[in-house]
Amino acid sequence: MPTVYGGRVKIVLAASAVIVDPDGRILLVKRGHEPQKGRWSVPGGRLEPGETPAQAAVREVREETGLDVRIGEQLWTDTVPFGDDHLYRVHDFAATVIGGELRSGDDADDARWFSAAELEALPLTPGLTDCLRGAGVIPPA
Repeated sequence: MPTVYGGRVKIVLAASAVIVDPDGRILLVKRGHEPQKGRWSVPGGRLEPGETPAQAAVREVREETGLDVRIGEQLWTDTVPFGDDHLYRVHDFAATVIGGELRSGDDADDARWFSAAELEALPLTPGLTDCLRGAGVIPPA
């Protein structure tokens, strides 16, 4: 948990998309910047002024993967500490690819599809596996 200075913790709103292809593989990006640089996660990032979480998820997927998506239901909301005085409040949505070409971009060093079994060997962002299991995206351990 972040250290609170002067009673204030900055909450940063963010959104991500959980995208599963027809073969059951999950789209992940390798984070190119902090927080969690070098770890794999679902594509996502901070909300821009005036954006809803769903709009931010669509934009972030396009920027990080080159894919266009349609947003579905919200799967979960997670709070992720960053530094001593920030918390990211991340809204994660189910999404379906409707166009584009897969490529890594923006702050993603790589973007690839992985089977649920392949996730075990990856350095994932903390808590991602539990969230994916809790949402029924991957099977229980």
